[in-house]
Amino acid sequence: MLEAWNFSHSTFVFRGFPALQEHRRLLALPFTASYLSVLLGNSLLLYVICSVESLHSPMYLLICMLCVIDILVVTAIIPNMLLGLLFDWDEISLAGCLTQMFFTHFLSSLESTLLLVMALDRYVAICHPLRYTEIVDSSLFMKLLLFTLLRSGSIMGTLVGLADSLRFCSSNLIQHCYCDHMALVSLACDSTEKDTAAGLAVIICFVGVDIPLIFFSYMKILSAVLRATAPDEDRWKAFHTCGTHLIIMMCFYLVGSVTFLSHNLNIPIPTDVNTFRGLMYTLFPATVNPIIYGVRTKEIRNGFFRIFKLRVQTVMTVKVAPAGKRQM
Repeated sequence: MLEAWNFSHSTFVFRGFPALQEHRRLLALPFTASYLSVLLGNSLLLYVICSVESLHSPMYLLICMLCVIDILVVTAIIPNMLLGLLFDWDEISLAGCLTQMFFTHFLSSLESTLLLVMALDRYVAICHPLRYTEIVDSSLFMKLLLFTLLRSGSIMGTLVGLADSLRFCSSNLIQHCYCDHMALVSLACDSTEKDTAAGLAVIICFVGVDIPLIFFSYMKILSAVLRATAPDEDRWKAFHTCGTHLIIMMCFYLVGSVTFLSHNLNIPIPTDVNTFRGLMYTLFPATVNPIIYGVRTKEIRNGFFRIFKLRVQTVMTVKVAPAGKRQM
């Protein structure tokens, strides 16, 4: 009797798309394509920013950091999920699950803070341009980096620590395709009140703090642009840019909040829908960020064409040079 009471599962099995089990291998195709597009888009953007000297400024450094986080958070989830879909490698140890949980939520929270820092950076650059270099310097960057790591690390470490203290004595089927916090906690035999409270604290800390500050920054940016420009194409460009950024950010925060709250408030959502929504929470921003911050940014676009033109000229020079030697 005592052994049964102390029993706790040490391995778990993912069941992310139970209604689509017969089509598991077909599901791998779109997710593989999405993963490759994330790697290609973000790596290309990183390469352009690192290669073009004129892009070595704080704003583009933040975009580089965003690219790295997007690649890491998607890599923490998708490869393991693809192995499960293609080869039925669905098992994971408790230690592996907690590790994946920490890095997934830690990196997502870093992205949230980074989006906030990017919004504040644009606010200072547009609303206080004469003081930009005075305010945004290497010292501020180091302080923000330390704050970001401490905030995300301490909160997500507490979240994972609480999950690690639970016993899992009934089912070991995780109704997800990766180790989401509440998907694992919902399998516990012990009281999960502390875990639920911690999940709500995460939403309050990141969504409740970051969204108002981001929204405030963009409203001030729009106000400054409208005062400084005539009602022509420049105003439309400002509205379009700020609006696009806000829509992408709101999608990121909305999906993340619904995912957390649906578990915490016991809202019944089909497993397939919940799994898909959890994947979109990480895949969607990582896929569109290179477009929003890369393709639609004139300086980065020009940098890409400059690199491409140099590569073409180099190739043409290499091909033409031997022909000229043969003629001599």
